[in-house]
Amino acid sequence: MLVGEQPGGEEDRVGLPFLGPCGRVLDDALHDSGLARDDVYVTNALKHAGSARRGSQNARTKPSAADVLACRRWLETELEAIGPCAVVALGATAGSALVGAAYRVASHHGLPVARTIGAWSGPALGTLHPSAVLRAPTSDAKIARYRTLVEDFRTVAELCEGRSSGRQLAS
Repeated sequence: MLVGEQPGGEEDRVGLPFLGPCGRVLDDALHDSGLARDDVYVTNALKHAGSARRGSQNARTKPSAADVLACRRWLETELEAIGPCAVVALGATAGSALVGAAYRVASHHGLPVARTIGAWSGPALGTLHPSAVLRAPTSDAKIARYRTLVEDFRTVAELCEGRSSGRQLAS
């Protein structure tokens, strides 16, 4: 199960997560790690896009801890219904929703931790949000971020196959 932050405008209208450029990065990284989009359940920590008026345009806003908490029960229900072998937080907001407030992508990505979320228990880990690849300032940074995403997805694939990648679950 992959958990993003919140739907973008188009995703909010259509009702499906990770469309457009972020969805293409996600699909490519899953493929390059040996997974397919059909192998995973994809959702968001928040169930609607937050926005604030800036001039004549609506701009997405970073979700608050209260926003994440307000949607927590839906995420717990999805975890219980799907029963994934592992859950992956895509980005900082999803990471803090699943792993805890101290979660930081740079220092915690790819490290599985044992979690109990609602009625579900199992390994959870965080990784970069696909938008981090798209926002990278240079092509070298894009390549490095993409490789990180793929490697973290490989860790998940190994966890779900019951193999150990040498990384131990922390609590």
